[in-house]
Amino acid sequence: MNKLNELVNWFADKNKVIIALSGGVDSAVVAYAAFQALGNSAIAVTADYKTLSEEELSSAKQVCGEIGIEQIFLDYSELENEEFVKNDSNRCFHCRMELGEHLIELAKKHDVKTIVDGTNLDDLGDYRPGIQALKDNGIRSPLVETKFLKSQVRNIAKSVGLSVFDRPSNSCLASRIPWGQRVTTERLTRIELGETLVKQLTNLKQVRVRDIQGCAKIEVDKEKISIFDENIINQLNKKLKIIGFTSVEIDKEGYKAGKINVIPNWFI
Repeated sequence: MNKLNELVNWFADKNKVIIALSGGVDSAVVAYAAFQALGNSAIAVTADYKTLSEEELSSAKQVCGEIGIEQIFLDYSELENEEFVKNDSNRCFHCRMELGEHLIELAKKHDVKTIVDGTNLDDLGDYRPGIQALKDNGIRSPLVETKFLKSQVRNIAKSVGLSVFDRPSNSCLASRIPWGQRVTTERLTRIELGETLVKQLTNLKQVRVRDIQGCAKIEVDKEKISIFDENIINQLNKKLKIIGFTSVEIDKEGYKAGKINVIPNWFI
């Protein structure tokens, strides 16, 4: 519990904080620690920016209920931001810049000087332009500053009884669309429905449905690929085509975070 004490103490000299809280384990642990240190002076803020799945939003609500922390929702649409919609390699930067601006505006209304997120040390190893955008907006990362690894975050979440302790890492639905292909409501909807269908048919938790110019490329952990027998594949072909996909493919290499970042240009 020493790491938890260290995180709680990080908040000790803060008068009031806003935590950018998604439905994942990292921001949940940050919110828990902030609430332990500051009580009602800690506010969780969840952004419903129309590219986050309903599953993530529901998880965020559940986490706040478990902690007992006040939750505020920011409601806006990233699909109104052309820099985001055009979906180049800086998509996440534009997403987080816009989020940062909304958080700063909300912080001013609530007289909050400190805004934090759930970035941990492991996040710094991937291409994450969004992290830089948040940093540029003055948003701090207590898990980085107190040197937390993802495994330590999960251990603490489990020890304090947060239901998301083993929740797979997730990202916005737009991350399933290769750079250079525009983000649209239609694509986001079929991706979300597609992932829900795959989860229902396989009972898997970690699922990605990449939208590759209309082809549903399904990624799951490599050791779970054998679940996709002929019956399940036939059902997926039928159901995913009904919701708008043109074809279905199981990625034999398995799930890998950030794989969409290196999809070759000939897909675009």
